[in-house]
Amino acid sequence: MVARTTIYDVATAAGVSISTVSLALNSPSRVSQATRRKVLEAADALGFVPKQDAVAKARRGVGRVGVIAPFTSYPSVARRLNGILRAVGSRPLEVVLFDQESAAQSSSPLLASLPITGRLDGLVVVSLSLDEAVADRLTGMRLPTVLMDVRHPRFDSVHTEDAAGGRLVAEHLIGRGHREFGFLGEAQRSDAYVSPSQRRLAGYRAALAEAGHTLTDGNVRLTGHGLAPACAAAKELLSAPDRPSAVFAADDTLAAGTLRAAHDLGLAVPGDLAVVGFDDSELAEALDLTTVRQPLEESGRVAMELLMQRLDRPGTVREVSLRLQLIPRGTS
Repeated sequence: MVARTTIYDVATAAGVSISTVSLALNSPSRVSQATRRKVLEAADALGFVPKQDAVAKARRGVGRVGVIAPFTSYPSVARRLNGILRAVGSRPLEVVLFDQESAAQSSSPLLASLPITGRLDGLVVVSLSLDEAVADRLTGMRLPTVLMDVRHPRFDSVHTEDAAGGRLVAEHLIGRGHREFGFLGEAQRSDAYVSPSQRRLAGYRAALAEAGHTLTDGNVRLTGHGLAPACAAAKELLSAPDRPSAVFAADDTLAAGTLRAAHDLGLAVPGDLAVVGFDDSELAEALDLTTVRQPLEESGRVAMELLMQRLDRPGTVREVSLRLQLIPRGTS
């Protein structure tokens, strides 16, 4: 009988204490990135499976799929998860969730570690970029992986074209006769990746320029994600003497903050100011907000279907691009 690998073996291989191994697996924020990487590499090399997860894996016919995403950062992620769960349906699959800090709020936004406290048969990564070390690790573990909202040449992915969404907004606002434009996006702590907000701004700016309009740097504001910071940034933007007559906010939460700022400043919407968001969340519908509709549930469903297909039969890397649609409502 082959002896089962234990946490003691992992600690010896990594050159750390047993308590450090436990922290690295269960409370990763309490150890350094370098230490966690050593522990993970040792655990992978030894094929370590924590006891409770070995029991779960022993249940015949039940697979386990992980979903790692910034669940607590963005409401849109929950809708993607709904699509994932619908795709699973009655299939014998457990879905295990791992919350990751928003890439915009992290000083090291590339996904630098992976959960191994549960032995996984597959993984869906949502809105988190991979560095090459993690890509190598996933490949080495032979863990079928699908990316959502990001792309990497080695993995299946489901995405929309954020720049195309920015173009849709510019074309809509130009068609409404606007000539002075603003943008409210999410600030990020690192330049190590290109965020959806940056891609949406790039498409917006390019389409305006092609139509002979200029989006000045003074009419671009980047702020924290949330109603309060969005409102404060929008008030600053809309209080300028040459304020824009139309603002594109990089998501519906930021757009809601812009609407609140307009109300506080006594600006009529859409008479004095047009506002457009992105996502088409429930908030957008409640606020009668013009927005770009992302197929959020569909993206989750497609990602899980790709993963289940890859679990059944490996094949070539596939990229699925889903269509965006501008939804005109009362704010423009």
